[in-house]
Amino acid sequence: MLRWLKRVVRAFFGLERQQRPSEASAVWLPEWSAFLLEKVAFYRVLDDDEKNLFQQRILLFLSTTRVESGQFEVTDNDRLLVASSAIIPVWSFKKWHYFNLEAVFLLPAAFNENIEFGQPDSCITGMVGSGKMANKLVLSRPALYLGFENSKDKRNVGIHEFVHLIDMMDGECDGYPERLKEHAYSIPWFELVGSKIEAIHARKSNIRDYGATNRAEFFAVASEYFFERPKMLKKKHPRLFDGLSQFYQQDILRIEQDLQLKRNAACVCGSGKKYKRCCLPSS
Repeated sequence: MLRWLKRVVRAFFGLERQQRPSEASAVWLPEWSAFLLEKVAFYRVLDDDEKNLFQQRILLFLSTTRVESGQFEVTDNDRLLVASSAIIPVWSFKKWHYFNLEAVFLLPAAFNENIEFGQPDSCITGMVGSGKMANKLVLSRPALYLGFENSKDKRNVGIHEFVHLIDMMDGECDGYPERLKEHAYSIPWFELVGSKIEAIHARKSNIRDYGATNRAEFFAVASEYFFERPKMLKKKHPRLFDGLSQFYQQDILRIEQDLQLKRNAACVCGSGKKYKRCCLPSS
């Protein structure tokens, strides 16, 4: 265990680099498109030109950001989901670059603050580094995949952690991201967030409890909700939906429409049943 932990630390701090053959190539492979069509609803609803742009932005992200692990070989699919998590929140900002990120480190399970898994306190699925770990992001690989496989639970740890990076672009992780300050809607933002956190504490909200931790976590949790269940968010929290829509500048409701259509389509597992009666995740 100690030997493995030393390897984790060395890899996380960039002292040990894995070879990344796929990232060395600028050629997009057809199987990558097929994977994204199956796993990433956001990608699935884009038109052909937008899909091509999404692919280009994935290649650009992976050319500037390492995706590594100290215990297992990182796959192309791992990289595709990490990159998708990064691109989805900033899709409307065409020239966006995460200058505050150098590497994403994947672990095989949830972990603790010392980046150890299999311990009694190993319950963290995503973490943005600070101090000596600045410009690093750690994700549980199973949680990363679950975020894209279950589109009904209002959770996506990859998007959650990249939203923290967006929030930190102005030097503070305070739930008031730099981009939001450019919009008039930003004036009552803290008042709105405060009321929503109070509602969570009072058990009068369907925003998950972790959002009440602080304003930064509320912004990340609300953003997960926005990208996973936009129609529900608009119905139950219209002001919050409007604020996030202005910030992200996206017509995110078309994802909900795609999911509704997909419910009645043939299941991707090949069973012959409708998706809603086979592999559709339960609410």
